[in-house]
Amino acid sequence: MVNDCIFCRIVAGELPADVVDRAEDWMIFKDIAPAAPTHLLAIPTRHVPGVADTVDDDTGLVGDLVGALTCYARRAGIEDDGYRLVINQGRDGAQTVPHLHVHLLAGKRLGWPPG
Repeated sequence: MVNDCIFCRIVAGELPADVVDRAEDWMIFKDIAPAAPTHLLAIPTRHVPGVADTVDDDTGLVGDLVGALTCYARRAGIEDDGYRLVINQGRDGAQTVPHLHVHLLAGKRLGWPPG
């Protein structure tokens, strides 16, 4: 855990979050500033600064996060209408929290290009 990381503090239970699913290695919770009617974040429960910081031992980590969100979408009934998964990396990639996270956005038609 990194003490000044908001997501590490959520994992530790120090900060509140509307958690929708959790496993040993990841958790999913609602974004506090949603950009779509459904806006969830999937994060690893251990601190990984970003997708660029994943290493050989982490190759399954991103897949686990994507898989967890995909399962949620199926259970929530949003799979057929569609959704977007987003991973931001670094300042220019709009990563605002330096802890790896995958966004799930759904519930409205999303524009393209995204930026």
